[in-house]
Amino acid sequence: MTPDKQEEQNIFKRIAYALIIGSGLLHLLYLLYFCPLNLAPDEAHYWDWSRHLDWSYYSKGPMVSWLIRLGRELFGPISIMLCGSEMPAVRFPAVICGTMLIWGIFTLTLKTTLNARAAVVSVIIAISLPPIAAASSLITIDAPYTCAWIWSLVFGYIALFEEKKWAWVAAGATVGFGILAKYTMILWIGSLACFFLFTPKYRGYFLKPGPWILGLTAAFFSLPILIWNIQNNWVSFHHVSALAGMHEGPRIQWLGPLAYLGQQFGLLLGYWFILWTWAMWHFRPWLQENPVKQYLWWMSAITFLVFFGFSPKTGGGEMNWPVTAYLSGLVLIIFHLGELISGQNQFLKNCCKIFVPSFVILGLLISVFMHQSEWIRPVFLMIAEKPSKSNPFPLRKFDPTCRLRGWVSVAGEIDRLRENISSTTGRDPVLAGGSWNVPGEIGFYCKGHPQAYSIGLVNGDRHSQYDLWLNPIDNPQEFLGKDFLVIGIVSPKARKAFESVEELPSYYYYENGQPISVWQFQYCKGFKGFKIEGNPGHF
Repeated sequence: MTPDKQEEQNIFKRIAYALIIGSGLLHLLYLLYFCPLNLAPDEAHYWDWSRHLDWSYYSKGPMVSWLIRLGRELFGPISIMLCGSEMPAVRFPAVICGTMLIWGIFTLTLKTTLNARAAVVSVIIAISLPPIAAASSLITIDAPYTCAWIWSLVFGYIALFEEKKWAWVAAGATVGFGILAKYTMILWIGSLACFFLFTPKYRGYFLKPGPWILGLTAAFFSLPILIWNIQNNWVSFHHVSALAGMHEGPRIQWLGPLAYLGQQFGLLLGYWFILWTWAMWHFRPWLQENPVKQYLWWMSAITFLVFFGFSPKTGGGEMNWPVTAYLSGLVLIIFHLGELISGQNQFLKNCCKIFVPSFVILGLLISVFMHQSEWIRPVFLMIAEKPSKSNPFPLRKFDPTCRLRGWVSVAGEIDRLRENISSTTGRDPVLAGGSWNVPGEIGFYCKGHPQAYSIGLVNGDRHSQYDLWLNPIDNPQEFLGKDFLVIGIVSPKARKAFESVEELPSYYYYENGQPISVWQFQYCKGFKGFKIEGNPGHF
């Protein structure tokens, strides 16, 4: 490489690092000073986990709770001092994971293409994608999971194509960390196995020590999940199999595959999904001799196809389930764009020059409005119906951030009700949610961070971590005679557990005169225990 070419490469690398660091700093500043979004129910649930550190939890591995606890311990006081809330400290690990995710995309693109300009393009596209922007601000399991996946790809590349032995251990460690975040990280190992199996040149790797070192390292880091599940009747595995539709017998949802494809089309703003599909067909490994592109193909295809295969049982599943398929897929898109732009077809060249920057700008705008949806709310109000008895919250149909709003406000109302009950009866009421996704919000936003419980199972809700901790369903003796303030519904079955149930006025939350949410309150006096046939507390 000539000195001029090397200097050009270095300039693009500096641009990439500036974009990566700048993106991370913007997300951090947003959380500290400009974020109008309260913790989502999932985030608040994981925050509650971080108060009860364990080797694993009912529905997920422990990584997200460990990261939240680390963020709170290191930055909680600073966060409260700067903005009066621990929220930025709770979400700070998401900023780090998101920044490392984009760095990993840059590193993988640079190593596979040997082109810093192409790597900068991958960074720009990644920053503009709404799923990556969301994972860089919200502390869900996808933040550490996607970060672990991309760095597993990087270390896997180094181990395979640069023949560095240490990288097998590093890849195993990152895969293990990913499994601690989300169980579907195991698909990374399955994808690598398919690459070995269907790539004759690398089939002999099944007999080499490197991949076995990777697998054993990943298994070692995953031991906390295994040990915890042995101690807790394998509840996580039952939960995952239920999500996959394996407990529902032969019922098939024939439109599930179409729903799955439609969701993925929307997730990638249509254009990037088309480019990904095109790149996957263009670089299909049975007609492709480049082992690097074969590696990227298999590390993308298996995850996508697995969830597509389950879609008739899951009805399409959740939109984010196959998100890691698009990480190595993004690098294949970069390869394909390079061929299109350097090719002879002027029409395709012009399409790339128009659509790539257009959809980058569109993605950035969507990401901005996702973080500050009130800026685009006038548009939503123009197309939404007026609030009515049959549709009291029309804005929720268009603005998904509504579920992240109002929790601070309703917590103030809960605190007021608690004080009134305590001053009247001389006893603090037990706080409980009518479903699993409420107690974490109560605990985080109410004064003193009280421990709240869930009576969701009695209301027909699904199982959750709250059913494994001390709770009024399985441990009624700890709550006998106490009064409960329940946020949510109290079903007829649940009402039988109390001497009396008084329905308090519901709390409506508005923003600029627009109704956003409503919460019901039930004052339940004299807890007697839930009388369930068979084993009490289990439904």
